Amino acid sequence: MSGPFTGCRALVTGGSSGIGAATARRLLADGAAVAVLDLDPAGAPAGTDAFAADVADDASVRAAVEGAAVALGGLDVVVNNAGVGARGTVEDGDDAEWRRVLDVNVLGVVRTTRAALGHLRRSGRAAVVNTSSVAAWTGLPQRALYSASKGAVQALTLAMAADHVHEGIRVNCVDPGTVDTPWVQRLLDASGDPDGERARLAARQPTGRLVTAEEVAHAIASLADPRCGATGTALAVDGGMHSLRLPARV
Repeated sequence: MSGPFTGCRALVTGGSSGIGAATARRLLADGAAVAVLDLDPAGAPAGTDAFAADVADDASVRAAVEGAAVALGGLDVVVNNAGVGARGTVEDGDDAEWRRVLDVNVLGVVRTTRAALGHLRRSGRAAVVNTSSVAAWTGLPQRALYSASKGAVQALTLAMAADHVHEGIRVNCVDPGTVDTPWVQRLLDASGDPDGERARLAARQPTGRLVTAEEVAHAIASLADPRCGATGTALAVDGGMHSLRLPARV
């Protein structure tokens, strides 16, 4: 297929569901050859090359990234989307839980990008896009660990952009609000009041609805697009949650 990504080789972590799957489908539709890395690659979109990988395990990541590069003939785009959630204040969760979430959400970005850098340096249109969160710059209740991990991803994005700008590798991140994904639905189902909790989550975004995975995928594709010159950018896809202050509805 022809499109802005024609001839591009893209790698998407966490690409079997939610934002990752939507991103893989979007890149495919825009002409890219796409490889998906996921703990369970069985759900990878049709047309992608799927590899099993645990972003918390360096050997697993290196093997999968190399397999993807071989299958695609190189890498031009890396989308670091794999991640896990966490609830609670700093009083909740022991050190092991903090290490687990930071290991996946932050070091997962490090491991995947590190394994791909050699391939990206050989590309003439290299781009890395990380999935951060509105929690990186907006204080949310009961999200201490998750916010810390996503704040680290946003800061890491800027540092990576500075480190690799002279190598021709652009690095950006997206900051989604609450996205209507299977992971969020599982949280709603466990809340005891799924409909009420969904309504509360929708109401805290000025648009009055949850963000769709396809909207985030569009933002990721826009930042990865070879025609885009942005680097060191954090792009909010949150229905105005971070930046808008609207009067209360009466």
